[in-house]
Amino acid sequence: MTRPSCTLAPAARQDVPDLLRLIKALADYEHLSHLVVADVPALEDALFGEHPAAEALIVREDDENRSAIAFALFFTNFSTFLGRPGIWLEDLFVLPAHRGRGIGRRLLASLAATARARGCGRLEWSVLDWNTPAIGFYERLGATILPDWRIARVTGAALASFGALSSPELD
Repeated sequence: MTRPSCTLAPAARQDVPDLLRLIKALADYEHLSHLVVADVPALEDALFGEHPAAEALIVREDDENRSAIAFALFFTNFSTFLGRPGIWLEDLFVLPAHRGRGIGRRLLASLAATARARGCGRLEWSVLDWNTPAIGFYERLGATILPDWRIARVTGAALASFGALSSPELD
């Protein structure tokens, strides 16, 4: 049986419930479901509110159900060294049953084209160190995995506490 083709497009407001479903599937895959607190209203505001913080691409099967099978969520960042904006790919996920069809490659190629069209100096993302299939895939596409960089994160109570120390006066 032949699989239906699929369509990659910028996400629209009506795609938010499907994006959240895919985000939860990604969290399950990464054993991080306990960290997902996003809901439809929050995601809708982040993507389509007055000040959108991110953008997304969604891939749907070209079947009668138009099933959402993959997504990429990204936002603009900035490189002081390059003096140019870049694109940070926050998440890319293809449902396991649909891997091996070139969908991840198409998503990354679309993001690279977007970065070029916007005059960006680079496209970046992180990958979990245990996710060797993804690391191999990215390296085959020409990505460089940066071994010397680590992600620093402040969240929750630590963010609130640290942010409370902010003052316009410096000693």
